[in-house]
Parts: sequence; structure tokens; C-alpha cells
Amino acid sequence: MNSLDQTDLEILKLLQENAELSIKEIAHKIYKSNASVHERIRRLKENGYIKKTVAILDRRLINCNLIAFCHVLLNNHASKTLDSFENEVIKFPEVMECYQMTGTFDFILRVVTPDIDAYHDFYRNKLANLADIATVQTFFVLSEAKSETAYPI
Repeated sequence: MNSLDQTDLEILKLLQENAELSIKEIAHKIYKSNASVHERIRRLKENGYIKKTVAILDRRLINCNLIAFCHVLLNNHASKTLDSFENEVIKFPEVMECYQMTGTFDFILRVVTPDIDAYHDFYRNKLANLADIATVQTFFVLSEAKSETAYPI
């Protein structure tokens, strides 16, 4: 973040809160010209600070009711095994996030399905069929107290 100044940070904060803000609205909020804000946003995108702009959906309204966190332990930790698992598991649309971890398990997956039956189908017919899995431990979310997409900057 060394190359970002306070204006860049303000723009990023505003865009994380509401990516639909126009350049004019952002410029007004941070007391800068439209041209300056436009150029800064272009540079932030070009330099990879803004990866993409998306709509965040209400998962319940689109029938993604069940969230599960799957802790996955592989049989071995060879680079080829880790890469193979990762490359295969990220192809599943139910897998929303995949993190390689330190500690007891090798990966944590955030999986979203309509219900427990759909999760069972995902587990039996997709996840359990991947090579080199030793253990999968799944935790189901009972309630969601906080879910943010904006990073603290």
C-alpha cells in the first residue's frame, strides 16, 4: 500500500461500500475533480488494487441456504498432490472459497448448497471422488452474525 495516498484509500473505501457510485459522486464526496477520480480509478484497476466489480447477492433469495466449511486433509503433501487437489476442487460451483492452510488440515473450503441433501450429493459425488483425500471434516453454519466483503484499509 506504499504507493497509495490518502485519496486512493478514500476512493477504495467508497467503492468497497458501493461500487455503483459514479465518478461524479465519488469526486463530490472526497472533494476532487471528476477527471482526477477517473484517472485514479483507472490506475487502481490497472495496478490490480481493484480486481473486479461485482454484485453481492442475497444467497437465500437464490436458494443457497446451507453454508458448510470443509476441512480437508490429504494423504500426502507433495506439491503435485496439493496442486492437483486445488485445481480440481475449485472447478466445483459449490466451492465458494478454497484456502490452503497450516495446522491439522491442508485446506478449508467454504461450500454453499441449497440444503443438506444437495450438500450430501456434492460430498458423495464430487468432493469424495477427488484423489488423495484422507479426511474431510464438515462444519455447518447455524447462523451468520457478520459477513463482510470490504477489507479494512
